[in-house]
Formats: sequence, structure tokens, C-alpha cells
Amino acid sequence: MQVTETSAEGLYREFQITIPASELDEKLNDRLESLKDKVNLKGFRPGKVPVDHLKKAYGKQVMGEIIEETVTESSQKALEERSLRAAMQPKIDLTSNAEAVMGGSADLEFKVEVELMPTFEVIDLKSLKLERPVAEISDDAVDEQLKELAKSQVSYEPRDEGAAAQDGDQLTIDFDGSIDGVAFDGGRAEGLPLVLGSGQFIPGFEGQLAGAKAGDDKEVKVTFPADYPAEHLAGKEAVFDVKVHEVAAPKDVTLDDEFAKGLGMESLDKLKDAVKHRMQHEYDDVSRNHAKRRLLDLLDEGHSFELPKGMVDAEFQAIWAQVLQDLQQRGKSVEDEAESEDAMKDEYRKIAERRVRLGLVLAEIGNQNSVDVTQEELGRALSQLARQYPGQEREVYEYYQQNMGAMAQLRAPIFEDKVVDFVLELIDVTDKTVSKDELFKDPDEDEA
Repeated sequence: MQVTETSAEGLYREFQITIPASELDEKLNDRLESLKDKVNLKGFRPGKVPVDHLKKAYGKQVMGEIIEETVTESSQKALEERSLRAAMQPKIDLTSNAEAVMGGSADLEFKVEVELMPTFEVIDLKSLKLERPVAEISDDAVDEQLKELAKSQVSYEPRDEGAAAQDGDQLTIDFDGSIDGVAFDGGRAEGLPLVLGSGQFIPGFEGQLAGAKAGDDKEVKVTFPADYPAEHLAGKEAVFDVKVHEVAAPKDVTLDDEFAKGLGMESLDKLKDAVKHRMQHEYDDVSRNHAKRRLLDLLDEGHSFELPKGMVDAEFQAIWAQVLQDLQQRGKSVEDEAESEDAMKDEYRKIAERRVRLGLVLAEIGNQNSVDVTQEELGRALSQLARQYPGQEREVYEYYQQNMGAMAQLRAPIFEDKVVDFVLELIDVTDKTVSKDELFKDPDEDEA
């Protein structure tokens, strides 16, 4: 094998590789020799078929396999001998005549183009400092959560005969909807409970039932929103004939031991402890997310090195495809946005560059510190994912177990979180007490 480096610029390398025809022929003969005992040809006893005869019968097919294997192996060997790490799959271009190579009359010559993984020094992690926002859970906050919990457990009792429906009341109704006098799919229901003010129905529907009484017949006129999911109804005016069967008022809920027992807790105090524990878990997650974001900012600011263009391009294409899909789902296009398409692409390319840079930095930190994802952690993540597809769990397991790329995508966020947690334990993190509103504020709001 002869390898000549023909180009070296930044992370880009180009090699010209030549494999002599004699070497390919030797591999072909060895392969055919190993096939002698496995091939049954008419007129020959098992194991007695001459290699020349096998070459005529199977030579081209076997040579094709050999060329494919040789190209892969020699390309990998060329990189390994030079201690080079490919960022992405190398691009291979055959430069010799394929038919001549297959026929054994020409050397195998091909060009290898590859982008390399960058080499860089990770900054001194112990020099990093950041503030992590934390918030205390007040008794008032717990009480507020209990009130919200009580609302979700509310029950209703019929109002007195002739009583008018008020906001918060539950109506039991039948309705028939039509557009231009024609009924439409999904426009009919019987015995449906509807809480006024819940926003459960089309805007304007519930408001027209305020003051209704049991036994009333109401005509409700509404216009479906322009972005209504059912396209054949979007923006259309509709009329609903509504029959009110019952008007029921919400019953007062007393937050006491009996209420707690109804939720499976021993007492109200135990319920408060459980609510506070759940809130603490939520607060801790938000605090960690703030700290993670700040840490990633510090790591991004602390590293500057050339990025593999192919990796950035692939990341940008994935981001841009998602942007276009989101716009389509909202019934919009790039032309509807305030920025030009070029400006948007510039912005998202910077995001792609940041993601690639941080991915490489986190990978290097993880490799240097032996951070790894265990099979147990992968198994838990896969089980959690499979539960999102009831009845299809087996198919999900099989897909991921047979698809290395999919398994790598499942592993990536677990690895990232483990590296982030490792670094947060290593660096100087100071907790800063803030209000609940500050803790839960979207950090992007200040940048908007």
C-alpha cells in the first residue's frame, strides 16, 4: 500500500492511496481458496474445484467485496499510522478504472478526503466560578400548591332550580354544531360537563353560557381560530344549538386531614411534607439548569479552536430543519419572520458552532476524567422512553438495540449531564438566594 498526503490545510486532509493489483490478486486467491470447501459445482468433487475455475465463476463478485474491504481498511490504517482522528466518515473517490481494477489489470487507486478532530487544551476547570440561584420554599408557597391541588379535586353539587350559571360552575350540556347549516365532524356531544371559565372550548363559547339555567336552550355563535388544528374548521363561523341539563356549583374544599386521607396520605401535615418535597425537587432541577447554562457559557467562552466544518454543517442542517418545521406547524414561512433568511441562518449557524464546540469540550473532559455511561443507565433511559409508547415497548427496545446510531443519541444527553455534574462538583459554585419568581424566570427574557 502506498499513501501520499496530497493536501493538509487546517483540519482538512487529503490522501492518495494505491493498492497494487498483485496485492488484490493475492487476496482474491486466498479468498477463493477458502471457498473451495464451501462451493458445490457440477462436475467437481467438494474441495476439488480449481481456483482458476472459481475465479471465472465468482471472481468479480468476490473482488468487489475485497475492494470494498480494502478501501475501508487502508483508509483507516492511513489515519492510524499518522495518529489522526476523523471527525466524520471519510469521503472516498475511486480514481482508477473500476472495470480494470475488477479485472485485475490495474492498481486500485483512490482519494480519501477527511476532516480531523481538533486538538485543544481544556481550560483549568478549578479556576471556574459561578453563582447558582436557589430559592427557599415558604409556607405560603406550600399553601398555594395545596390550594391548586384542592382545585383539581373539586366536586360539584346542583344549584337550586332556576339558578343562573356563574363563572366556575359546571354545566352538563348537549350540543349540535353546524357551519352554514351543515353539521360537521366533532360538532356534536351529549351529557358533556363544561366548567365555565376553564377555557376548555373555543374562545367565546363559554362566555355565552353565563347566566344559563337548567333546561335552557341556547344558540351559541363562535368563530374557530385561524390556527385551529382542524384545517377544514379554521377561521370558520359556526353555530351551536346547546341544551343545558344541569347547573352545578363547586363545593368548598376544606384542607384538613380528611382531604389528605382522600389522597392516600395519613394527615394534612404528611400531605404538606410530600408537597414540599416535590416542590424542592422541582426547585433543585431549576437551580441546576441555571448552573448548567452558566457553566456551558463559561466553557464556550474559555475555548477557541477550529471546528470541523462537516460537523458544524450537519448540526446547522438539523437545527434549520427544525426551524422550518416549527414555522410550518404555525402556518408561517421564513418570509413572515422579522429577520431575513440570511440573518436567521447566520444566527443558527452560530448556535450550531456553539453546540459542536461544547460537545467536543465536554467529550474531552469526560474522556480525561473517565466519565462514562453505564449499561444500567442506558437501560433505565431506554425503559423510560419505551413507556412513552404503550403497546409498542418491544419494538422500541428492538429498534434501539439494533441501531447503534439511535443508541448513541440516547447516550449523548446522559453523558453530557454526567460531565456537567462532574464539573459542577469540581469548580467553585456559590449559592445565591433569590425569589421564586427570579428562580423560575426564563434567562432568555433578559436577552430579548
